[in-house]
Amino acid sequence: MALLTTAPPTAPPPAATRPARRRGGYLLYLVPAAVLFVAVIAVPLAMNIGLSFTRWQGVGSPDWVGFEQYRKLFADETLWVSFGNNLALIVAMAVLPSILGLLLASALFDVVAKRFGQGTTSALRASFYLPQVLPAVVAGVVWGWILHPEYGSVNALLRAVGLDSWTQNWLGDERTALLSVMAVLVWIQIGYPLVIFMAGLQRIDPELYEAAEIDGASWWQRTWSITIPQLRPEIFVVLLTCTIAALKSFDKIFVLTRGGPGGSTNTPAYFSFQNFFEKANVGYGAAIATLLTVLIVGLAFLFLRVQRGKEQL
Repeated sequence: MALLTTAPPTAPPPAATRPARRRGGYLLYLVPAAVLFVAVIAVPLAMNIGLSFTRWQGVGSPDWVGFEQYRKLFADETLWVSFGNNLALIVAMAVLPSILGLLLASALFDVVAKRFGQGTTSALRASFYLPQVLPAVVAGVVWGWILHPEYGSVNALLRAVGLDSWTQNWLGDERTALLSVMAVLVWIQIGYPLVIFMAGLQRIDPELYEAAEIDGASWWQRTWSITIPQLRPEIFVVLLTCTIAALKSFDKIFVLTRGGPGGSTNTPAYFSFQNFFEKANVGYGAAIATLLTVLIVGLAFLFLRVQRGKEQL
């Protein structure tokens, strides 16, 4: 009786020897993303750069002026004041939320969760993140009501406790407008780093904290020596994304102050919008937008280089 033999299973051919048709089929999945990238990013960016070398009011034919708009841009004091305001917004949207979010995440993860359970922790985390879910326009309108000099709840509360002299035109006074906008932005932004950091805390080995507690380390010492070094990748991501968001700030400024009073809350993004649509100076607005794009790309490249260098240490 003949023994039945089966041929050993053959391994699939390596990728290099697979038919070109199969390898090429995967490229079809990239076509929708490539079309969207070209239509939404590449073409508008190229058109914006082209317009930045022209003088145009939005109708008729643009007049080629070369680098005239850029020479005007670097000598424009209003633009550099707006960049100074943007530095303050970076503090309000990146620096302060990152610091507060890290402290709150550590407190929720290390204290609240142990004493009150995960349900309380989740509820508090969701409440901090709620401003991120609200549309920026809605949040801006609500804060405009809250900070209104006549019927706003902030001034009403100050009057109720006998602090009438502390009432202010919070968004209409050059001395307080930028600080008020910064406070609103901190409130809006703080939930984002909190959620990112709490997710990062899940991957830290609990034995590190247990060993630190046995050695008598306080909560602050554990945060400084364990949490911050272990969360370095998340910290870089939060700082990068929040800084880019601050540099692009437009919607909150548009709703709250429209760049006023006296340009005290103006930003490059809003200044570009003003030149595009209010002053009909399209070429100059395109030059501002191009400069802002170069700054954001350069800053992102710098952040990524620094992060990569830290990871290789």
